Amino acid sequence: MKDAWDRFNWLWEILFAVAYLATTVLVLLDERDPVRTAAAVGALTALALTYLLWGRRIVRDDGHLRRRWTLALVVVALVAAAMLATTTTSFILFMVCPLLFTTLDFRPAAVLNTAVILMSPASSIVNNGLRGPTLHILLPMTAILVVFGVLSGKFILHVVEESRGRADLITRLEESQAEVARLSREAGTAAERERLAREIHDTLAQGFTSIVTLAQAIESELDSDPAAARRHAELATRTARDNLTEARAMVAALAPADLAAGSLVDAVRRQADRLAEETGVPVEYEVDDALPPIGMAGEVVLLRGAQEALNNVRRHAAASAVSVRLSAVDGSVRLSVRDDGAGFDPDHATGFGLRGMRSRAEQVGGRLSVRSSPSGTELTLEVPA
Repeated sequence: MKDAWDRFNWLWEILFAVAYLATTVLVLLDERDPVRTAAAVGALTALALTYLLWGRRIVRDDGHLRRRWTLALVVVALVAAAMLATTTTSFILFMVCPLLFTTLDFRPAAVLNTAVILMSPASSIVNNGLRGPTLHILLPMTAILVVFGVLSGKFILHVVEESRGRADLITRLEESQAEVARLSREAGTAAERERLAREIHDTLAQGFTSIVTLAQAIESELDSDPAAARRHAELATRTARDNLTEARAMVAALAPADLAAGSLVDAVRRQADRLAEETGVPVEYEVDDALPPIGMAGEVVLLRGAQEALNNVRRHAAASAVSVRLSAVDGSVRLSVRDDGAGFDPDHATGFGLRGMRSRAEQVGGRLSVRSSPSGTELTLEVPA
């Protein structure tokens, strides 16, 4: 209700001011008895001051029920005093009736509203008797005013209730928006964590795995084959430097370092060459002449897919031959990695790698498929152009 009064209060207060001034002027012009005039004007002024200094705050601030009833009874008492002084003060009902309905609930407000309207013919009877010159006019007008007052009060309360409902709805919407914003932040945080987990798995973790493998090879070759140990040490150093570059690129939120330094074709070629150098397994690399542009996001997906697939070959496949192919297929770029290793069951793979690749592909509208048997594995990753 406070929202309704904050928005339309100035209209009500103009009505109250006009009703008070018009009624006071009519009393001063119509009433000949100075005592009755003073009593009526005093009661009207007290009524206006009661609303101005006290009542408007109770109505606007949605005060306690006891204070509302006190205000309503004071208003009724002052109206009764004014009307008993002179029937001319009946015009103050234009101020009083809306005030009662905005102060109390509908039923008690309707009862008090009817009571103050009936004070007009009662005042005429008290002041002029049953043969008063205006009684025959006041009685039908009183009946009309009672009905009109109840209907207008119903309308006023309906408007106020609508305002309350809208205010509650706005509050709930704001709370819902705040909750949606909180959930969005949490979802964004979770997505970013998953992205970082994929990045770390596809870059740093694989690089460290290579370094560990090379260190073990160096340890076994140090006495028997110093030249191979030296070659593997150089490769481990280069891998460590690449890992450092990837880490710096990740911290700076840049594209993968391999892509920043060249094209997707060159980046995948370096991954294939690294596998061949580390394991001695021949790696065949093929690229179609014209690959459609797929954007940085798609290139990252394909590069990370190649890294993960080749890392799986290095760690698990025990392959004797590997082939890597980048091709254009139906408006997409397809990465295929095949090996003749031991194979595995893709449906029961528990590692993060395949799940991370599939998630990356779905984010750019691509798809991942894996076929594996005891005679080898083929991983196919497509990204739309």
